[in-house]
Amino acid sequence: MAAFDVFNGDADGVISLVQMRRADPRPEAKLITGRKRDINLLKRVKTKAGDQVTVLDISLRSNLDDLNRILTSGASVFYADHHNADGQPEHDNLQACIDVSPEVCTALIIDDCLEGAYRAWAVTAAFGDNFPKIAKAKAAGLDLPLEQLERLGMLVNYNGYGADTSDLHFHPADLYKALAPFDTPMEFLEGNKEVYQKLDDGYESDLSAAKSAKVLDESVKGLVIELADDASSRRISGVYGNQLAQENPGRAHAVLTRTGENYLVSVRAPLSNRTGADKLCLQFETGGGRAAAAGINVLPERDVDRFIDAFIGAF
Repeated sequence: MAAFDVFNGDADGVISLVQMRRADPRPEAKLITGRKRDINLLKRVKTKAGDQVTVLDISLRSNLDDLNRILTSGASVFYADHHNADGQPEHDNLQACIDVSPEVCTALIIDDCLEGAYRAWAVTAAFGDNFPKIAKAKAAGLDLPLEQLERLGMLVNYNGYGADTSDLHFHPADLYKALAPFDTPMEFLEGNKEVYQKLDDGYESDLSAAKSAKVLDESVKGLVIELADDASSRRISGVYGNQLAQENPGRAHAVLTRTGENYLVSVRAPLSNRTGADKLCLQFETGGGRAAAAGINVLPERDVDRFIDAFIGAF
């Protein structure tokens, strides 16, 4: 029998697995992950009857064909997520914990499954996935260093962005391995300062460069900016979009990062109304995501004006 842990490379995916494996260690499990936008991960999983597959924070809709293949092979699947789940199959070997409401992330779903056993990690992930209000609500009554957890969650999330894993400071599997030995994020912060410092230094450098971004469109309801074609921009694009959203909660934001003749797009719906980002991005061939936050993997330069028009219309 083989075991596979399949997870998104952002804070929500990485920390969801940290929680699960603190509760139920599976050191033999093969780790399958990648940069944040690398979500068609189940295609890498080859199973046989009796195998166990854990899937965290990747869209069921985007992985549906491979999920059905894995179930047909006789493997059992635990699937937790908050993205689009259209077409979810009914199967005796599938345990699905999916909530696509705009005010939840996968780590909070796992937190519920584990009855809060690793709540500090769930709070950290919620901060990283840009849910600060929910993170603080989940932390109510607990003596947690919220500012430190918010910073850590953001940095773990920041690490997941890039055109490929060579852009990242740490491969998400390696970052998971750095976090996984610790019952709480506070223990990690005390016990592995080197990893934290590398992420923190990288973030500050990349953020400084992002603040000179070119503005493509700006209004009371929305802001569209363009970042340069370099690894720094690719790393900072998502968390910078989150920061802009927090600073202007009534406004939608789009960060277009140039990649050659194309763009990588991150969209954040207004925090005051976390809807519409997925519908906007699904109008484009490589678009996807959820209502509050979505993206387009490849937006040709010729489609930038069409995107801006659609963005204005959506928000």
